[in-house]
Amino acid sequence: MDTLQKALQINLDPRWYGTIAEIGAGQEVARWFFRAGGAAGTVAKSMSAYDMAVSDAVYGKSDRYVSKGRLQAMLDHEFQLDVDRLGDQRGDETSFFAFADTVVARSYRGGNECHGWMGVKFQAHPRDEPSQVVVHVRMLDDEAPQQQEALGVVGVNLLHGAFFQHHQPDRLVESLLDRLTTGRVEIDLIEMSGIEFRMVDNRVMALKLVQVGLSGAAMFGPDRQVLQPSEALRKKAILVERGSFRPPTVVNIDMLEAARAAFERDPAVAGREVVAVTELTMANLRAGGDVVDRRDFLARADLLAACGLPVLISDFVAYHRLAAYLAWRTDGRLGMVMGLPSLVELFDEAKHAELPGGILESFGRLFKNDLRLFVYPMLRDGRVVTLDTVEVDEQLRPLFDYLNRRGSFVGLDHQPDYLPILSRDVLKRIPTEDTSWESMVPPEVSAVIKKRGFFGYDRAR
Repeated sequence: MDTLQKALQINLDPRWYGTIAEIGAGQEVARWFFRAGGAAGTVAKSMSAYDMAVSDAVYGKSDRYVSKGRLQAMLDHEFQLDVDRLGDQRGDETSFFAFADTVVARSYRGGNECHGWMGVKFQAHPRDEPSQVVVHVRMLDDEAPQQQEALGVVGVNLLHGAFFQHHQPDRLVESLLDRLTTGRVEIDLIEMSGIEFRMVDNRVMALKLVQVGLSGAAMFGPDRQVLQPSEALRKKAILVERGSFRPPTVVNIDMLEAARAAFERDPAVAGREVVAVTELTMANLRAGGDVVDRRDFLARADLLAACGLPVLISDFVAYHRLAAYLAWRTDGRLGMVMGLPSLVELFDEAKHAELPGGILESFGRLFKNDLRLFVYPMLRDGRVVTLDTVEVDEQLRPLFDYLNRRGSFVGLDHQPDYLPILSRDVLKRIPTEDTSWESMVPPEVSAVIKKRGFFGYDRAR
């Protein structure tokens, strides 16, 4: 179905009736329903509180008008008005809804971030408790008219998905891209709540956004709540550790803690809030296949939550793409934590063949914002290998030495007993009678694995 057909299907369905309220970027969503015809069967009210004073008078004071808080105030206010005004008259046959968005598109001068919050609060059945879907959208078109058009399409897709596909959350997410391309919009947060979505884990929906290409990355916190990356990372100093975390080991935590101590000594970090983030890539989650095992994903997410760590899911295999993503969201210092084997792999020229400039272009992009790599030693053939003793290809040695001298690499202190510990060895021991794995992971990780039976652990033991 195209966008006009979706709007018409909603208009012709007698169940749905409610309000469309939009701030900024015009009345792009409401316009589709009036164009389709039959809007009198759907739209009780359409409005735009465009002026800030008017918006405050209707929805209350707000520090930021393009924000999740403002969107929620709009949804709550308009939904309750519909129920209060129309409930007695038609509440037995009608499922009420309130759609709202607050958006900033390309300004007259240009150069601003083009993004917004959009959501729908709705009853799936008459007299039902409300459910809700909220998304954060970035418009990627160069011109304001195209951005407005894309916004209208996303809004109709969201309403149609909420009304007709709320029982299929995966399909609802996929449908947001109908009649659009990933080059026109990015959706980096989706949050489903309420009675119809009581079984939905929004971390899985965050994963779905990255899987279908709606966003290059998505984020959630240790409290399982999804986060909008730009808001969570804005003006912070960011330290990120990439890994499989299957399961997180004491090595992973020691690496992050040692890196954080070194990171905070950097004068550029002084006075900044430091955010330590763990990153799971889609390539790692797919593990060489096409399908992500959601139970395995949630097990890793729960274990990282037990360690109090937020998680970034990304589709960035190349480190420089992750660096660019983070740099766009903060003006603070960036640091990446890795083991020495990962750094050695970075000096494999074949890993950078997709760029015209090869490894030099890749490193130029990676280090252009004075990013630092915090490198943990490794154990090889019974001896400890550090930044000072590692061997790299002879042709690339001058490049390695240059980056090392300029401070792009920071060697980390380490716990000697931790170096032999590998996640894959821990994983093999968990289903067996060998209990030595318990000392190889943080106590909170061990407790969750045993309680939940993760990775084949026999809870009967």
